Amino acid sequence: MFDVFSESALVALVGLAGGILLGLAARMGRFCTLGAIEDLYYGDSSLRLRMWGIAISVSVIGTFALSALGLLDLGQTLYLGRAWNPLASVFGGLVFGYGMALAGNCGYGALARVGGGDLRSFMIVVVMGLSAYITLGGPLSGLRIWAFGDTAPAIEMPGYAGLLARATGTSVESAGIAIGAAILLLTLAHPALRRSAPHVIWGAVVGVAIVSGWAGTQWIASHGFAATQVISHTFSAPIGETMLYAMTSSGNSLSFGTGSVIGVVLGAVLGSLIKGHFRWEACDDPRELRRQILGAALMGIGAVVAVGCSVGQGLSAFSVLAYSAPLTLACIVAGAALGLRHLIWGFSPSV
Repeated sequence: MFDVFSESALVALVGLAGGILLGLAARMGRFCTLGAIEDLYYGDSSLRLRMWGIAISVSVIGTFALSALGLLDLGQTLYLGRAWNPLASVFGGLVFGYGMALAGNCGYGALARVGGGDLRSFMIVVVMGLSAYITLGGPLSGLRIWAFGDTAPAIEMPGYAGLLARATGTSVESAGIAIGAAILLLTLAHPALRRSAPHVIWGAVVGVAIVSGWAGTQWIASHGFAATQVISHTFSAPIGETMLYAMTSSGNSLSFGTGSVIGVVLGAVLGSLIKGHFRWEACDDPRELRRQILGAALMGIGAVVAVGCSVGQGLSAFSVLAYSAPLTLACIVAGAALGLRHLIWGFSPSV
């Protein structure tokens, strides 16, 4: 296979395949971070939030099964290979969640909306990508490193599976699969979810997409010759990375993130065409556009500080049971709830 495709192209194809699944899940299964939070707080429905439980459990079980089969080195993964900064998780998660509410979508959701013809979301994607790169390696990088420190290699595997394995004397893989199974059983305990096959199926598709990222990049890292990062889907810096590749492709190479971003858009186009939902939309309210631009900028900053967005921390980091994942996801939800309250009622203490 390496005789036909370069390693960078193979990595991008892995990202593309998983991204298409994620795009389809967004458009056909209505898998959406902010939508799930809105349904919970204002729609009296937890079904879309429970899709996250399905996605997380499937990704956890699949990821630790890969490790048990010798197909994944958990220590090489992005989220277990670095030390954890709880302050960065809290600050980044809150800022990202609040920005997500202002923008009306996370980066993944905005990409899916672009695939449905929403030009407003295209602006969100561009601003978020720029903001992420400004925070990652641009003018704000110095302030970020000063406030939260630079990422450092982890001394030991910083994950809940490792913690449970030490406490019970079992293997890390057995502990991880047990945790994933427990999450799945708790999620399926909801009768309405068990009666809604599409929610279960599309949640599982999202989990499979996350596992495919780990499996594909690990295989390339193990069999290729170049240094390949073992990674799965996230939509913060990869958006900026994709923009940079579009401008400098002659002197740059494809990446997993680039393939993932393009895959979500392609999957969303396909899903919206199948559902008959594709239509061009633009913003006709300057106030709405200003709010969305501010929200996108906050999302880019928050995701880089937290080392992942709602998908990066909420799914990819969760799939390896990194310490950072539950706290960051909880802070994203809290930030989004605060942002939605601001948009609907303002900050009046009487509400």
